[in-house]
Amino acid sequence: MRAKDVLGRYGEQVAARHLQESGLTILDRNWRCSDGELDIVATDGAVLVVCEVKTRSSRAFGAPLEAVTQQKAARLRRLAARWLAEHTIHPDEVRIDLVGVLVPPGRPAELEHARGVA
Repeated sequence: MRAKDVLGRYGEQVAARHLQESGLTILDRNWRCSDGELDIVATDGAVLVVCEVKTRSSRAFGAPLEAVTQQKAARLRRLAARWLAEHTIHPDEVRIDLVGVLVPPGRPAELEHARGVA
C-alpha cells in the first residue's frame, strides 16, 4: 500500500471517530459505484450526511478542505442521490460535510469539520 493510501485511510478513521463522537451514526464507508466513491455516509438525526474526507501531511499544497472544488461538490451531490436510490432510507434532508485532517509528521492529527458545505 502506498504511503498516500495509508495516510488517507488513517484520515478517514480519524474523521469517522470524530463524527461518531459528535453524535452521528455511520451507515457506510468507502461506498463505491461506477460514478465514484463516498468516503462516509452517516445520519445526524433525520438528516443523511455525506462526508468527504481530505487528509494531508502538510499545508504545502493548501489546507485539506481547499481540495474540494465546486465540481467535486456537484459530484458528491450526484453520488448522494445514487446512494439513496440504492438504499431504503428516507431522510428529511441530505447534507454534505467536509472533514479535513492534517497529519504533520510526529504531531497529533488536526481536524476541521465543515457542515453543510454543498
